[in-house]
Amino acid sequence: MKVVFLQDVPNVAKAGEVKEVAAGYGRNFLIPQKLAALASPQAMSQVVTIDKTKAKVSEELVDLAGQLEGKEVSLKAHAGAKDRLYGSITSADIAAELESTTGLVVDKRKIELDEPIRHLGSYEVSIRLGKDMVPKIMVTVTEEEAPAKEEEKPPKKAKKAAKKAPKKEKKAPKKEAAPKKTTKKAKTTKKKEETT
Repeated sequence: MKVVFLQDVPNVAKAGEVKEVAAGYGRNFLIPQKLAALASPQAMSQVVTIDKTKAKVSEELVDLAGQLEGKEVSLKAHAGAKDRLYGSITSADIAAELESTTGLVVDKRKIELDEPIRHLGSYEVSIRLGKDMVPKIMVTVTEEEAPAKEEEKPPKKAKKAAKKAPKKEKKAPKKEAAPKKTTKKAKTTKKKEETT
């Protein structure tokens, strides 16, 4: 059985190759897994389009790697004693800041951090875009200034005095409900009169 490989299959063939394989292997494994297709003009054109899209994607990655190389990203975080952060800076934080400052979209899973950043300072971070494309960026973590204190709160005694102040006028008492009509009794008396 002649098949065209749509994807790389280790120790068998690479994408785009046309090979003769055992009928059972092709019918039961390669074709259902969409690793290969029967050799036909349509399958050959499909391989050509796959190659073009892969080439386009790799060009975009090379361009993105060139834009990312040497970029500097600065993040602010609250820090405590010994410049230790409250919380940490993760790859998701770096990806979000990178997108907001430079407009370059990078998947957070491609940012290589051994462990989240937990101290103030500058760090060199690698971004693995492909096999050989690993641009490095500088991430600087600085301390976020504490917000200015708002007006002082009134003393507790003033709050208590305000609570004890007389409340607004008491609610008016509810009006008495009007007496209910007794329509059933009147009907029953009429029936008794008619029967007598």
